[in-house]
Amino acid sequence: MMEEDPNRVVEESSPNSMAGEADEEERDPESNSLNQPLLKRHGTLSSNPLAMVGAKVAHIESLDYEINENDLFKHDWRSRSKVQVLQYIFLKWTLAFLVGLLTGIIATLINLAVENIAGYKLLAVVHFIEKERYFTGFFIFTGTNFILTLSAAVLCVCFAPTAAGPGIPEIKAYLNGVDTPNMYGASTLIVKIVGSIGAVSAGLDLGKEGPLVHIGCCIASLLGQGGPDNYRLRWRWLRYFNNDRDRRDLITCGASSGVCAAFRAPVGGVLFSLEEVATWWRSALLWRTFFSTAIVALVLRAFIEYCSSGNCGLFGQGGLIMFDVSNVTVRYHVMDIIPVTVIGIIGGVLGSLYNYFLHKVLRLYSMINQKGKIHKLLLSLTVSLFTSICLYGLPFLAKCMKCDPTLTDSVCPSTGRSGNFKQFNCPDGYYNDLATLLLTTNDDAVRNIFSTNTPSEYHTTSLLIFFVLYCILGLFTFGIAVPSGLFLPIILMGSAYGRLLGMAMGSYTNIDEGLYAVLGAASLMSGSMRMTVSLCVIFLELTNNLLLLPITMIVLLISKTVGDGFNPSIYEIILELKGLPFLDANPEPWMRNLTVGELADAKPALVTLCGVEKLSRIVEVLKNTTHNGFLVVDEGVVPPAGLATRATELHGMILRAHLLQVIKKKWFLPERRRTEDWEVREMFSWIDLAEREGKIEEVAVTRDEMEMYVDLHPFSNTTPYTVVESMSVAKAMVLFRQVGLRHMLIVPKYQAAGVSHPCLLIPLSPCADTLGAVISQPRRAFFPSSAVFSPRIRHNHQEISMSVVKSETLKLV
Repeated sequence: MMEEDPNRVVEESSPNSMAGEADEEERDPESNSLNQPLLKRHGTLSSNPLAMVGAKVAHIESLDYEINENDLFKHDWRSRSKVQVLQYIFLKWTLAFLVGLLTGIIATLINLAVENIAGYKLLAVVHFIEKERYFTGFFIFTGTNFILTLSAAVLCVCFAPTAAGPGIPEIKAYLNGVDTPNMYGASTLIVKIVGSIGAVSAGLDLGKEGPLVHIGCCIASLLGQGGPDNYRLRWRWLRYFNNDRDRRDLITCGASSGVCAAFRAPVGGVLFSLEEVATWWRSALLWRTFFSTAIVALVLRAFIEYCSSGNCGLFGQGGLIMFDVSNVTVRYHVMDIIPVTVIGIIGGVLGSLYNYFLHKVLRLYSMINQKGKIHKLLLSLTVSLFTSICLYGLPFLAKCMKCDPTLTDSVCPSTGRSGNFKQFNCPDGYYNDLATLLLTTNDDAVRNIFSTNTPSEYHTTSLLIFFVLYCILGLFTFGIAVPSGLFLPIILMGSAYGRLLGMAMGSYTNIDEGLYAVLGAASLMSGSMRMTVSLCVIFLELTNNLLLLPITMIVLLISKTVGDGFNPSIYEIILELKGLPFLDANPEPWMRNLTVGELADAKPALVTLCGVEKLSRIVEVLKNTTHNGFLVVDEGVVPPAGLATRATELHGMILRAHLLQVIKKKWFLPERRRTEDWEVREMFSWIDLAEREGKIEEVAVTRDEMEMYVDLHPFSNTTPYTVVESMSVAKAMVLFRQVGLRHMLIVPKYQAAGVSHPCLLIPLSPCADTLGAVISQPRRAFFPSSAVFSPRIRHNHQEISMSVVKSETLKLV
C-alpha cells in the first residue's frame, strides 16, 4: 500500500504488527508471511558494562570477517599492482607503530596525572596528621576522593556509558566476531582516559590495567577507520582498512599494547592477547603485536628516564607498575613445594568464590542502575565514601610498631606520600604498618606488600584487616559507573594471603615473605581469570626475577585447575551477564551426537532473492526481515552436460549492506537482464561495498523505481564456506569459530530430482539476527527469550534454533 505522494514508498502496517503483545508471543513465527519478521527480539540487548544495564541499549550484530569474493572484489584483486601491495603492507606496520606510540604516550600521561593528583592529596593529608588535626585530614581526604569519583562517574553516565568497567569482555566478544556498538569511539576514548585518572586518583579499589587495554583498542580502531565517524579522513591509503578483518588485527595490537603499557611487559602483552582475548591468530599478527608492544616499552622507558630527574612533579620512581624483587636470591628445596601447592589451592578456591560473589553483586548493581542515572551516581559516590572512611579510619586501629634499629631515620618512619614505614599517628621511631598499606596509592601498596628482606614489617592482624577490607572493596567497587580494572584489586587480595602464609611458615621455608606475596597474587589472578602462560610471563617481567619461574608455573597451574572445577572465569561470567554472544573454543559433548543436517530438518523455507530481482521485492525483504545475508538463486538454469532437466542454481549470497548500497546509488534496470562487468565497475568499487552504515527506512524510492530490476550477480559472494549435511555440529562450530565465519552453507549428501530434502542452512555467528541457525550455548552465549526462532530443540539443556531452504535440485557455483 502506498501513500498519496507518488514520490515515496511507505510500508503499510500489517495486521500482525498491530496485534497485542500477548498475541505476539503466542503466534507461531513459522506461519507468518514475509510481512512478519522471522526473528523477533527485545531490541533492548545491552552492550554497555553491567553497571549500565538498563540505561542505553543497542542491537548487536556479527562482523564480516570472511572475505566477500564477489565480482568487484575479484576484479580489484587481479588489478592490484605491486606498488599497491607494498602500500598495504607498509600501512599495516605504520598503523601498528602508531598504535604502540600513542598507547605508550597516553599511558604515561595517565600515570603522571594519577601520581601527581594522588600524591599531592596524600601530602596534604599527611600535613594535617602531623599536626594532629585528624578530622581536617579526614575531610580533605574524603572530599577530594568524592569530587574525583563524581567527575569520573558523571562522564561515564552522561557522555559515554560504554567507558565504564574494564572493557575487556567487550573486546573478547568483538574479536570473537560480535560488533559491540559504541565501544571504540572518540567520546569513549576521552571519557576512558579522564575517568581512569579520576577513579584511580580517588583511591578506589580498582586499577587502570583494564581501561588501558580498552584505550589501546580505541586508538587502534580510530586509526584504522581514519578518525571518529563524523570526522573521518578519506585518505586513499586508508581504504585498505575499511573492513572488519584488518580492523580486527589492529584492535588485537591495541589490546596487546594496553597490557604492555599497564605492566611494562611487552611479551606478556602479546601472550595476553593470544591466550585471553583473541579468537583468531596467525604468525603475521604475532609479529605486528610484538612490534607494537616493543614501541610501547620504548616510550615508557624514555619517559621514566626523563621523569626520574624530577621533571614530572611527583612522578618518578613510582607510577608504572614494576615490582622489582631481583635483589632477593630465591632459594627453595623440596619441602617448599608443600606451601607453594597450598597457595595454588587457596588461590583457586578464593578465585572461584570471588567470581561467585562478584556475579551476585553485579546482578544487584544491575537492578539499581536500571532505575536511572541518579541511582548510578549515588551508587558510585556511596562506594567512594565507604572506601575513604575505611582507608583513613582503619589505620587508627593498628598498634604502632618500633622501627628496626638497623634502618636509618629517613627510611623508618617515613612521612611522605610513599614509603614502607608510614609514621601516621605514631611517635618518632615508630610506624603504622596498616597505614603503610592503606594510606597510599594502589601501586605503592603493592610495592610495600611485595617488599623483601622485611620479615617483621607487618603484623598478622594488620594483614588480616587489609585482606578482608580489600575483599569487600573488590566486590563492591567493580561494577560502579567508572572505568575500572580487575588486575590490581586481585593482586592486592592475593598478595595479602600470600604474605600471611609466608609469615605462618616462618623458619620452615627458605622463601622470602615478599615472594610469598608475589605467589599469592599470581595464584588468585589465575584462580579468578583462569590465565596461565600470559600471567606467568607478566609476573616475571614485573618482578624481574627469573628464578621465580618454576614455582610460579606450579602455582598458576594448580590454581587454574582448582578454579575450573567450580565456575567459569570472571570474564566469561561478565560476558554472560552483559548478554554478549560468545562462541567458546570447545564444543559441548552433545554436539558430537548431532549433525548439521538434523538441524536443517526442523525449519521451512528461507527468504531468497532471484539473480535479477525486482526492486519492490528487495525493499519488502529488507523492511520485513532482520537478516543480514540473503541467498541469490537462479531458477531454470541449463545444467551441465548429462542432466536432462533444468536445475536451480545457488549463485551465492548477498549481504544486506550491499543491497542498501545498490538502492542508495539507484543502480536499477528498466528490464530484467544480466549486466556486463563494465557496467558495474562504472558505478561501484569494492570500497563502496565496505560501507556498513544506513537503514532501508532512510532510503527514498519512488513508485516508478519500485517496478524496476536489480542485477544481484556482481555483488554476490560466489564462494561461501560450505559443509556436507553429515558433519557433526561440533566440527561445524570449530570451523565456524576458527575461520571467523558469519554464514555457513550446508549442502545435502544426496541430490536427485524428486527428492525433497533440506539442502541449505545458513547460520550467523554468533548473534541472534540470524538468517538460518544459531547454536546457542546458554552459559557462554545468552539470547533473550524473544530473540530466537521457534520451534526450539532442547537437547541436554542446550537450545538450538534453525531455519532451512528446501529445493528439489540445487547446484552450488
